[in-house]
Amino acid sequence: MALEIIESCVNCWACAPLCPNKAIYEAAPHFLIDADKCTECVGDYADAQCVAICPIEGAILDELGAEMNPPGSLTGIPPERWAAAQAEIQAR
Repeated sequence: MALEIIESCVNCWACAPLCPNKAIYEAAPHFLIDADKCTECVGDYADAQCVAICPIEGAILDELGAEMNPPGSLTGIPPERWAAAQAEIQAR
């Protein structure tokens, strides 16, 4: 049981200080999670603290590779609407 931070991480430093197990560490080009230390905050908190604070959708994956904050979950903008808006902007 461990979470994974992927390349969309922007090194904002929000998650590292919150990890009760000190499992998050800085590495190039983004933060990583030590799988041997990560407990997903079970026993410490109701929710994984890194996921709760992460401002980047899709930057943290669960052990099955699913995005913990999937697209639209933080902004409230459905992915299809966001894609349409981005396409409209690029067309200008």
